Amino acid sequence: MLSPWAGLAFAPFTLWCIAFFRDPDRVTPNGEGLIVSPADGKLLPISQVVPPPELDLGAEPRLRLSIFMDVFNVHVNRMPVDGQIMALKYKKGRFFNASFDKASEHNERMSIRIRGKQREAADDLAVVQIAGLVARRIRCDLILGQHVRRGERFGIIRFGSRLDVYLPPGTIVLAKNQRVKAGETVLAKFL
Repeated sequence: MLSPWAGLAFAPFTLWCIAFFRDPDRVTPNGEGLIVSPADGKLLPISQVVPPPELDLGAEPRLRLSIFMDVFNVHVNRMPVDGQIMALKYKKGRFFNASFDKASEHNERMSIRIRGKQREAADDLAVVQIAGLVARRIRCDLILGQHVRRGERFGIIRFGSRLDVYLPPGTIVLAKNQRVKAGETVLAKFL
């Protein structure tokens, strides 16, 4: 039988796991054309990048907003817009540190294409869940054709990871180099 002292040795790990898998309620802002953060974490520098080829969004570079989630952030992911799921593609890959740009291209990922309500294909945006150095599990609860609401939970990436948002042309970025909260922080807005 293990002594009570052995149980105390595992208490910090148990408490950390409880904190990691927390899923607080969020108040999603109302407003036409808002794009909210799909993840908690640190917004990395904005870049112009071609979206993942598996989503068929074309070869033109788009604004990419990347959110790095460390092990202390809430890792439940939320929808950035109201709309419909147009494509879902899982791609096996490596496990580089998620704060590196190469993680977006080389790491294991789940790519999601979303068409906003009353928008056209050219206005589709992409959300990409990316596994990191420690993260080894991506869970995405979406199905093709599903209608989703801004702020709605759709998955989780277990332990430190990254989430990229590829914006369509004609959006204005409103958040830069700051900490963001899933379902609450407005990242950008459709014109």
